[in-house]
Amino acid sequence: MFKLYHQVSRLVNECMMDEGVSLARSKFLLLLECQGPQRSTDIACALGFAPRTVTEAIDGLERDKLVKREPDPKDRRAKIVSITDMGRTVISAAQQPQHKMIEAIFAVLTEEQKQQLKEIIRCLSEKTDELQRGRDQHEAGDTPPIRPLQAVG
Repeated sequence: MFKLYHQVSRLVNECMMDEGVSLARSKFLLLLECQGPQRSTDIACALGFAPRTVTEAIDGLERDKLVKREPDPKDRRAKIVSITDMGRTVISAAQQPQHKMIEAIFAVLTEEQKQQLKEIIRCLSEKTDELQRGRDQHEAGDTPPIRPLQAVG
């Protein structure tokens, strides 16, 4: 599963790079496009990245005029990051080859196999959510830790 994930990610990233934005950068731009302007700490939390990583990424995106920083009206020490029109154009252009590549990869599957895969992914996603809730509860001090290998076996 990890091998496939990395193969697909690498291939999709290469297609997106042809349009001027990497898969990693597109995550930032899509977050801002879908959820609107954000503080960098909120971006870090949403994407699960370290604040320093987010700051460096935003510096690069801003240098390329894909995002802009403006003062936060509620906290003058903070900045709000938003996607620019150029950022929207770049992300839109990059999504087309991304979607085509993913369609080409999944074209090898029959409709029945695609439905089976969707069901498998749904089951795995539900289990992942359950395990994450257990970890969150443990961190809050509510329950003993859930050991993933014990949960599977």
